[in-house]
Order: sequence, then C-alpha cells, then structure tokens
Amino acid sequence: MPSHSEPPAKAVPPDTKESRFVFKVAIAATMGALAFGYDTGVISGALPFMSAPLEQGGLGLTPVTDGIVTSALVFGAAIGSLMAGTLSDKYGRRSTLMGLSLVFLIGVLGTTFAPSVAIMVAMRFVLGLAVGGASSTVPVFIAEMAGPSRRARLVSQNELMIVSGQLIAYILNAALAHFYGSPDVWRYMLAIAAVPAILLGLGMLMVPASPRWLASKNRMDEARAVLEQIRSSEKQVERELDEMVKLNEIDRDQAGWSAVMGTPWIRKLLWIGIGLGFVAQFTGVNAFMYFTPIILKSTGLGTNAALTATIGNGVVALIATFIGIWLIGKHGRRPMLMTGLGFVIATQAALGAVLLLMPEGLFKSYAALACILCFLLFMQMLISPVYWLLMSELFPMHVRGVLTGTAVACQWVFNGLVALLFPIAMAHFGSATFFVFAGINVLSLIFVTTCLPETRGKSLEGLETFLKKELGKSN
Repeated sequence: MPSHSEPPAKAVPPDTKESRFVFKVAIAATMGALAFGYDTGVISGALPFMSAPLEQGGLGLTPVTDGIVTSALVFGAAIGSLMAGTLSDKYGRRSTLMGLSLVFLIGVLGTTFAPSVAIMVAMRFVLGLAVGGASSTVPVFIAEMAGPSRRARLVSQNELMIVSGQLIAYILNAALAHFYGSPDVWRYMLAIAAVPAILLGLGMLMVPASPRWLASKNRMDEARAVLEQIRSSEKQVERELDEMVKLNEIDRDQAGWSAVMGTPWIRKLLWIGIGLGFVAQFTGVNAFMYFTPIILKSTGLGTNAALTATIGNGVVALIATFIGIWLIGKHGRRPMLMTGLGFVIATQAALGAVLLLMPEGLFKSYAALACILCFLLFMQMLISPVYWLLMSELFPMHVRGVLTGTAVACQWVFNGLVALLFPIAMAHFGSATFFVFAGINVLSLIFVTTCLPETRGKSLEGLETFLKKELGKSN
C-alpha cells in the first residue's frame, strides 16, 4: 500500500501576467467542460417533453427508451474519451480539442432536428463522442499548462464549468417550459448546446500547445517558447525543461500500451484510475442529474414544478464546487474523497427512507429534494473535483493521454450503466434502489482508503517519480 505522507503544497504565487495567461488558457479549454455540463444536464428537462406522442411534438419515449436516449450519450462518451486519449498523445491536446468542437456541433444539430427515436439515439451517441473526448482531454491540457502550485485550482475549473453548464441547462429548461408553450420546446433546449461548442473551437485558436506534449515529441525549442509565456521566471522554465528532458530520456521507448503491459506499477496505476471512475459514478450522482424531475414527479409534483425544483440541483452543485476548489488547495485528495463518500452513504440511505416510509404529499417532495441537495453538496464539493484532478495528474507523461482516456472511458461506461439501469430499477424496485447505492459506496470508501496514493504538492514530473517508487514497492 502506498505511503500517504508528503509535504504540503506550496502557497499560490502572486498574480502575474503569465499566471493570467494560464487562467485564460484554462477558460478557453473549459468551454469543452461547459458543453459537457450543458449536454448532460439538458436531457433532464427535455425527457418529459420527448415522452409525448409524435403527433404532440414528442418522440413517444417509454421508460426503456428514456434510459436508451440518456445513456446513448454516455456510451458515446466512453468511446470518445478512449479515442481522444490516443489522438491527444499523437496530435496534441489543443488540436484534439479543436476537432472535438466540430463533433460537438454535428451532435447538437443532429439531436435538435432528430425526427425519430433511432436518429435521436444515434446523434446522442455522436454528441457523446465529443463530451467524452473533452472530459479526458481538457483536464490533462490544463494540468500540463499549470504549475504545481496552481494545478489543483485550475484543473478544478473544469468541474466548475461542468456544473455551470448543468445549472444553465436547468434554468433554461425551466424557463423554456414555463414561457414557451410549443410541444417541441425540447428541440430549443437541445439547440442551445451549440454555443459552448463554438466557443471551444474559437478559444483553441488563441492558445498555444501543451509544452509537455511538445517536449514528449522532442520539440524542445517550442516547449521552451510556450513555457516562457506561462511561467514567471527563467528559473521555473529551466527547472521544468530539465525534468521533461530527464523523463524523456527514461521513457522515450516506453510510450503507448507497451509501457502499460510491460510495467507493473503503471498497470496498477491504471487500475486505480478505473476504480476511481467506479467510485465517482456509483455514488449515483448522475441518477440525480438526469432523473431528478422523474424522482420528484413520483412524489406528486407536476412536470413544471419538478423542472423548477431541479434548478436547486444546479445551484447547490455550483456553490459546492466553489467551496471544493477552495478546499482542494488546502487538503489532500484522499481525505476529501473519504469524507465525501461518508456523507454520500448517509444521504443515499436517508433518501431511500424518505421515499419508502413517508406518505405521498408536498412534504415528502420537499424532504426528497432536501436529501438530493445534501447529496449533491458533498458530492460536488468533495468527490467530483478531486476525481477530475486525479485524472489529470496520476498518469506518466508518455502514456498520459491514452491512460487518462482509458480510465475516463471506463468512468463513462459506469455512468452509462447508471443512466440505463436507474429508470428500470426505479420501476421494478422503487426506493430500495437508493439503499443499493449506499451499500456500493461503502465498498468505494474501502477502496479509496486502502488503494489511493496522495498526489498533492508535487510537479507532474515529481509525482511520476513518487508514484513509480511507491507503487513499485510491492512488485
């Protein structure tokens, strides 16, 4: 088991022209996360209208096709993150994100004008390719641009933009449902996703390539030029270049899957990354993000009231992420995950009890919503930001894209399983579904406690050396 003691992170340095430039790079890159958040959040408001018959402007969805339409994006995201990992290692993070902006647009137009369930499923899958690609590439790109003292907070902007996109989706869903009476209002909900997709493409035209990717391709002069734009001193530039050169000399012949299959500590690291994806998704977070209106309708609320109440999900998630970004600069990754999972177990069990034991009525609706909001507070404050940060920093440079893509792809598969099975489980097992989630999260807590190394306070190159030493001890 890895050691967890390490020095604390250095204080964040003063604001400089270079740090402001890195912040702008992060904003441009996280347009992909904004699109990711909007596209995953908008479906919660669109589904009730898409369930109407074809002659009434819907697509005639059933509980089964609800799950298929929702999960099509998620399974597409699994493929997209895997493909983007390989592409970003080969062609660069920036170029990959530019290509993904076009895939986003194709998916948005396809879902907006889909005339049938089959075409909707296909276009949601295409949209998922872009969502998944962005989810694996954006955190890595930001982490490779940021210095060690800023990495946690800048990468956590990715999670902030995801929940911002979801909140925007919830607000626009409720507003369009209330003020726009047409039965095809769901098409307008979906069309708005084109905006962050366009902003992502434009933003990538204005930022440089990752210096670490350039160095991995032995383009050291270009890497130096980028570092001089994003670091405040020549000493920092030289130190990071030195670390990159040393790792290149060690790892140049070990890129790709040969490094994974032939190196036990990297295989172990990949399994930890995959396990973290299971932990993040089997909290059940996306059961709430996708299906809160359906859960609340089961307690007696009407459709418009349920959509309005869902805005609370986005507001709590956004506030929690701000708090999480502050906490992540002061506390280790492991204690944040462990604390978050403890609260998640309690809130899932409480929600199951409310739905199972309380009589139907407005008080039951409010109690269920309170449990959901408490769950989201701790999930988005203590678990989600830490997951995406770990995905950006755990893996070695020469396999970072492919391993991040693989781990995030597995996370999307777990997400898809939750999205596909949750409405079916609710229909068959009812409130007992939430007790199952609580039990799974007990197992997740044991995994984090026993298997996850602490990564706080090190450069990416220093972290690679640390993990190689710690995870190689038992090999």
